[in-house]
Amino acid sequence: MLIRNCSGGVVFWEDNVLILKNEKGEWSFPKGVIKNERTPNEVATARVRYESGVKAEIVSPVGETSYEFYSTTRRKPVCNRINWFVMEAEKPEVSINKMEGFTDGGFYNFDDALEMITYSQDQSLLKYAYNKYKESTERKAELV
Repeated sequence: MLIRNCSGGVVFWEDNVLILKNEKGEWSFPKGVIKNERTPNEVATARVRYESGVKAEIVSPVGETSYEFYSTTRRKPVCNRINWFVMEAEKPEVSINKMEGFTDGGFYNFDDALEMITYSQDQSLLKYAYNKYKESTERKAELV
């Protein structure tokens, strides 16, 4: 089995979260494989920007997920392990990278995004990330 270490972002703009729809019709978060001595933080930030056009900063780590699938091109099973970060967008403008196979996406309110997200693992991740994001924004407000 090929094991790939990946990194991605659960990106918020106020009470909205960024999700993307891929060519298979699956709704999820931006993510990518960690390569060339890059850190998980660098990859998460870069993939968010590359896939959605959104410039965002990391707020905090939020955990790890993994999933397995059979790669027909590699002719073997693959396991993706993804380190996730809660991120905050500078602006809510999105420019989907259609060259990478994304067909739709944007910032959606929490309840709508929760309904749209394809996999239950990503739905759980969103719930946890949203709580961490809200805690972070409340702490910021107390400091002002």
